[in-house]
Amino acid sequence: MDTQTAQLIVNGIAVGSIIALAAVGLTLTYGILRLSNFAHGDFMTLGAYLTWLANTSGVNIWLSMILGAGGTVGAMLLSEQLLWKPMRDRRASSTTLIIISIGLALFIRNGIIFIWGGSNQRYNLPVASAIDIFGIKVAYYRVLVVGMAVLAILALHFLLQNTKIGKAMRAVADDIDLARVSGINVERVVIWTWVITGIFTALGGAMYGLITGVRPNMGWFLILPMFASVILGGIGNPYGAIAGALVIGIAQEVSVPLLGSEYKQGVALMIMVLILLFRPQGLFKGTI
Repeated sequence: MDTQTAQLIVNGIAVGSIIALAAVGLTLTYGILRLSNFAHGDFMTLGAYLTWLANTSGVNIWLSMILGAGGTVGAMLLSEQLLWKPMRDRRASSTTLIIISIGLALFIRNGIIFIWGGSNQRYNLPVASAIDIFGIKVAYYRVLVVGMAVLAILALHFLLQNTKIGKAMRAVADDIDLARVSGINVERVVIWTWVITGIFTALGGAMYGLITGVRPNMGWFLILPMFASVILGGIGNPYGAIAGALVIGIAQEVSVPLLGSEYKQGVALMIMVLILLFRPQGLFKGTI
């Protein structure tokens, strides 16, 4: 393997880790709430902007990420109370929910542009020198992003497998009516789903801002790779979404010398289509 390919693979792992964090939230909202949320990418952008706002106001970057995650969770819970809960109560169709989510995406994106402008922004961080790993120069913040993503995914695994709320979420994802009959507080599970989704989405946005800068359309450009990761890994399966995101992240970066950066999204969708031709259910079973 030549140095350029190895460099692209490392870059792809970093981008894939970011997509994985956001895709986990996307697949949880579908698996538990049956909601295909096209505003997910713009919530990711909101998390990045809130992190940037705190950081450039003099707050430490780690605390800024926590504040950004808290703000994103608050925005998601507000959308749950104003939009998604009333729509569930009215038994709105999936098509209606998709159209509402697209409208919400446009509202968030244009709100960000109205408040903070359309220019690219950067965190107030010192320039860090690249790290040499077996002859491959890797940007310090890309290494940081991969490490943080691994820790976040391990925390999610522990939560889903070993906590009461995690087991309740898995039960609701399997059969919401049976879960309700067996005494599980479904509304509490819904709230926790949004909290976890908000944290992971905001972290993904903040990390993406670390390696590319913060801009209003950053999440919108990632929404197709996110959906491709979710479908590729098996809809509703967070572990599958992580695997799908890494496959797509690496493939997108490796394709750049051949096709150019403007075709990255096309590569993501092509991989999804090719794998689904042979495994229509995705790489893994679609369940939490």
